[in-house]
This record gives sequence, structure tokens and C-alpha cells, in this order.
Amino acid sequence: MLEPTYLTHQFLIAMPALADPNFFQTVIYISEHNAGGALGLVINRRLGLTMGELLEHLQIVTDQSVITASPIYHGGPVQPEQGFVLHSPLGQWGATLRVTDQIGITTSRDILQALADGTGPEQWLVALGYAGWGPGQLEREMLENAWLSVPADPNLLFHIPSEQRWRAAADLLGIDLMLLSTDAGHA
Repeated sequence: MLEPTYLTHQFLIAMPALADPNFFQTVIYISEHNAGGALGLVINRRLGLTMGELLEHLQIVTDQSVITASPIYHGGPVQPEQGFVLHSPLGQWGATLRVTDQIGITTSRDILQALADGTGPEQWLVALGYAGWGPGQLEREMLENAWLSVPADPNLLFHIPSEQRWRAAADLLGIDLMLLSTDAGHA
């Protein structure tokens, strides 16, 4: 029997034919994938909200203009009111899911306060909501040709402009997404 292949610390790249408006032309960073399902954050769909507006709403004060101007991302359709900070390095925060030795996702307010104070992690991305899959659901979608996967690249995650991430993720595979057929086929 084959051992399952899990996609933790991988990018999911939406295939061009994936028409679901929640995931059309998205890149998702998979933070957890196991027999119980998968969880990830869309990393290339900005909301019309800045970090400054979010901090103001949470009554967190900052004078860090780089922080206040940073965009907030639509992490996915599940729990859109919940905030997630994808960051590197890990640090010591109240509620962090350790994805790798360098990357974590934190949901506690203390990391937002540290960012506002200028003492937070060096690299970060804030998202509201997440993408989730039940047991076997992501595996089925992969078989249906909805997604490509590639090992995550921290440079793409934190430094490539968000509007370039979908194509840049496919470039990691050497694929031009615009040349792919919308028809699925299995040998």
C-alpha cells in the first residue's frame, strides 16, 4: 500500500480552469495537511484593507508607516473574521502553528502588537480567513486537475508582489499557465 503524500509547506497553484471565485488564479500556502484534511492561506488576493486599518480596529497603536501601509490578504472563505499572521522566523507567540523550522502561522494578538511596536518577525503576511479541506477532499481535487503543487519558496511568499505570485509559483515548476489545456486527462 502506498503511503499518502501530504502537501504541508507546499504551494497550491490554481489551474486556469478552476472557476470557483474563491480560488480563481490563486496561490495557497499549505500550512497543514494530514489524514484529517488540509489548511492553507491564499497569499495573492489582497483585500481592500491595510494593516493600519486593522490595527486601528483592534485599538493597537503604531507609528511604523511600513506596517500601516501593508495590505491584508483574503486568506480563504472559511472564518473570514479570523486573522492569521504567516511569518518567519518562528518567534515565541501565544498561538503559533509551526509549519517548518523557520515558518509559522500565529493567531494571537501579541504578534500584531509586536509588529506595531517594530519588534515582530522580519517577514510576515496577514490574512483574514483560510482555505480548508476535509479528509481526502484536497487529494480528490488534485486528481481532478484543479491544482498544481510545488515546494514553497519563502522568497515568493514574502518578497514577490502579490499580483505576480500565481505565475511566479508556476515558474517554479517551469510551467506557463496560459499554455495549459483546460481539459483533464489521466493515463
